[in-house]
Parts: sequence; C-alpha cells; structure tokens
Amino acid sequence: MAEDNVDQTAAEDDPWGAALAEQTQAEDAQKKAVMDDEEGISAKPAQATIFKDLSASDLQTNTPNDIDFILDIPVQLTVELGRTKIAIKNLLQLAQGSVVELDGMAGEPMDVLVNGCLIAQGEVVVVNDKFGIRLTDIITPAERIRKLNR
Repeated sequence: MAEDNVDQTAAEDDPWGAALAEQTQAEDAQKKAVMDDEEGISAKPAQATIFKDLSASDLQTNTPNDIDFILDIPVQLTVELGRTKIAIKNLLQLAQGSVVELDGMAGEPMDVLVNGCLIAQGEVVVVNDKFGIRLTDIITPAERIRKLNR
C-alpha cells in the first residue's frame, strides 16, 4: 500500500519516468510469457485473436471485375470558381459587401473535384432556381498525372 503511494507520487512528479517504467514492466511481462511458451508452460494469451485465418475456400473468384460493393461509398464533389491568396490583415478587413478577386476568369470553365482531385471541367447552369454544372471536359488519368508534375 505504501509502495503504491510512492509510485503515485513519483508518477505525479515525473510522468515520463512513470510511463517508461510502465512500458518496461509490460515488455518484461511479454518476454516472460514468450519464455514460458518456449518452455512448454501453458499460459493464457494476453489477447484473443480477433480475425480468423483465411483459407482458399474463403476467396471469391468473381470479385476482380465486380465493383458493385463500392458504388454506395459517398465522395465529396466540389465545383471551384477560383482561388486567391490573401494576407491575414486583408482577410480581417473583409465585411459584408466586400469583393474578393479570384484567379478564375469570367466565362472560364469551372473545376470539378472529387475528394480534392480534379476530374472534370464544366460551365455553370441554372435549373429551377438552383445552380448546377454542365460537364464540358472530362480529365483523363494521363492528364491528371501530367498536372501533378507541374
């Protein structure tokens, strides 16, 4: 009991030392368990295996061409008008009615990004009082790689 109070006081004074001591105790216990196992002493494992072993019968042969299992995964679709860099002092001066100039030109196609990756370009349309985008150009994988190298 007195030893526990000393350990608790030491932990409050030196949390790093207490953490290192705890790690050393855990490593020693693990080494002892390995040595007991090698000597044939039966010991209960510290943690039960969560995953079962895979066997050849568990593998499905028809899945390489089947993408149905990923069709319900949600992705973030973003349409970008343009970008700009602005100093913090100018950012703090923005108020209602302020205009921020972007690098995109009027009439220039908007970038369509999926999870932050450019996949297409398009033009803004209005349908039933809602904004939309009409895709005008789909970016090929080769073009995506070329833009990454710039």
